[in-house]
Amino acid sequence: MDKKTSAILSYALGWLTGIVFLFVGKNDPDVKFHAAQSIIFFGAVSVLNIVLSIVGSLLGALGIIFSLAGLVLAVFAVVVWMMAMVRANNSGGVRVELPIVGKFTAPYADQLAGSVR
Repeated sequence: MDKKTSAILSYALGWLTGIVFLFVGKNDPDVKFHAAQSIIFFGAVSVLNIVLSIVGSLLGALGIIFSLAGLVLAVFAVVVWMMAMVRANNSGGVRVELPIVGKFTAPYADQLAGSVR
């Protein structure tokens, strides 16, 4: 599989395909970067959604605020998901940091990608 296709597919199903392509893309550090960035971003979104759901269910009527926050987070995740795949396509699979979250995840993505050999 070529670099461009692997980079796009590392975002296809969020952190799940990120894990797959972290191991499949062993020989290409750019694919591993995209996979690691996918794991970090979508993993954080998943954890935040779980926390918002739990806290929202414990607060009863005030839980509506947490449900709305979860909805905003989900919309944000979908926008970033589409943007990540488009940017991976436009770059030809070369490293491209995600806007807003890229500068925070890039150092950890390199560590995660470097830990899998």
